[in-house]
Amino acid sequence: MFFMSDNTGPAHPAIMRALTEANSGFAAPYGADDWTAAAVANLRDVLEAPKASVNLVATGTAANSIALAALCPPWATTFCSSVAHIHEDECNAPEFYSGGAKLTLVGDGEKLTPESLRAAIEAEEIRGVHGPQRGPVSITQATEKGTLYSPAEIRAICDVAHGYGLKVHMDGARFANAVVSLGVTPAELTWKAGVDALSFGGTKNGLMGVEAIVMFDPDPDWEVQLRRKRGAHLFSKQRFLGAQMAEYVRDGLWLETARAANALCATLAEGLRAKGAVLDYEPEANIIFARLPRSTHARLQAAGAQYYLWDSALDGGSDDDMLLARFVCDWSLPRTSVEEFLSLL
Repeated sequence: MFFMSDNTGPAHPAIMRALTEANSGFAAPYGADDWTAAAVANLRDVLEAPKASVNLVATGTAANSIALAALCPPWATTFCSSVAHIHEDECNAPEFYSGGAKLTLVGDGEKLTPESLRAAIEAEEIRGVHGPQRGPVSITQATEKGTLYSPAEIRAICDVAHGYGLKVHMDGARFANAVVSLGVTPAELTWKAGVDALSFGGTKNGLMGVEAIVMFDPDPDWEVQLRRKRGAHLFSKQRFLGAQMAEYVRDGLWLETARAANALCATLAEGLRAKGAVLDYEPEANIIFARLPRSTHARLQAAGAQYYLWDSALDGGSDDDMLLARFVCDWSLPRTSVEEFLSLL
């Protein structure tokens, strides 16, 4: 009953086989290997973007930070939501990699809207040389609350950003979950809707540890490569990153694992509702935020369920207090774990 995070599960067996195959003989270093070439080609095919720049890194923080640094000079600001991963969970890495460019928080929810974004953009560049200049917009798909942007919503945000000459970055740590949930193509969710850069996630969805920095306009490619090297994220034995990503997107594995995670989440959400839990957001991917009585949380955790309480400690307060918790379904979670968890409610 492990619902802490989708970072907690194993790598998919197919990925381990790909790594084993790559671990034979010798290969050119620093990305000049056949596995990396296959990963780049496969990603371009999946994204319907034959000219896109694709560079592999080992972490989502690196992907986000290097991508944004290539889009945002030190004197500018990146516009993002108040709960964006780049704001709450990356230890100021985007600011560090960009040389100090700040983040401007837009609105008070997990998603940007065209109206809130326009207001935030208009509020900058009003102090001339004394204030931050307007920089890129970053959206998270799926959001940190488990909700999704539709292609139309993305297009509306991109239209606002592009109207001011600003680029749009998508943090796609859970991009696969969004694609299968919305039933659209990766292209329809990115460059066809106006997205300029994508952090294409894999670690949360079956990889040992690989993300891709995708620039749909390849012009910044050399800068991305330089920033990756300068930022200590260019692997010498990059074939072990390339082998994972090549296998992940080669034949639909990335969609298969995301579909499994989303299905488990839907089952869990339905069961939680049936047992009287209050859900703060409609689950659209593999994340649930639900409120249960303190006494119920105590019983669940005593039985071995592992997940994060979000706004209160388990100890103290009334047994009837409704405490918010986050539940995340990993692709590898056994269905019996969900059934056992629900039986305890």
